[in-house]
Amino acid sequence: MIFANAGDPATLRCVGIPAWLWFLVAVVAIGAGVALLIADRSQRAANNRERRRWAALRGWQFAEVDQVLPTRWARGVLAQHGGATATDVVAGSTFTADGRRQVSVLDLDVNGRPVATLVGIRCRRSAPATVELWLPDVPVPQDSGLDLLGPVGSRYAFVTEVAAARPLVTPDLVDATEEIGDDVTVVWLEKDWVLAALHPEDAAPARLERLLRDLGELADLVDPFDTDPNEAQAQPEPEHSAER
Repeated sequence: MIFANAGDPATLRCVGIPAWLWFLVAVVAIGAGVALLIADRSQRAANNRERRRWAALRGWQFAEVDQVLPTRWARGVLAQHGGATATDVVAGSTFTADGRRQVSVLDLDVNGRPVATLVGIRCRRSAPATVELWLPDVPVPQDSGLDLLGPVGSRYAFVTEVAAARPLVTPDLVDATEEIGDDVTVVWLEKDWVLAALHPEDAAPARLERLLRDLGELADLVDPFDTDPNEAQAQPEPEHSAER
């Protein structure tokens, strides 16, 4: 309701807004909301078809929904989006310079909206520590339980165990990480996977292909095929001297 001066400073005259104008504003707001919803669903359907075709061309498997797959990992972008569902999931394998490796590509869906696209390549052995490489302008959760290792190229490294992670951060790894691109918010090593996350709008098949090649190079660095993944377990324990 609007009040206007009616000539006498002590008198205010009530000026009402017509009901039809409120009705028109409500209709416009509802129409805009419906249009945005339709546009969002259309975009998601187009992305779904595009990724499905890409998977078929590569001979990979495609699934629209997987609620269990995101529980395989807990670090990186997963730590920021608990309870996410995997949608538009692609699973298969690809060749790197060292050999064939398992591939996973999926959208992380929270409350019906994709919040990130996750791309991963599996190694033959687990990394000795979790290493997360974040862009400097992306906030890292304070309660993540990670320690700051320091700058790695244009990114910052956060790790679970500093002593175990430091040997992983070689000049070759830094160079390979720099090639990935600043549209990828985080790259991380977790268990026997090398993973990365980017915004779903940037995750066209051509971009995913390039990202998989870059992650394949990282996988070859941390898990070279010319060494036995069971070598450490096969080595005998050192004998303890009887002398004290």
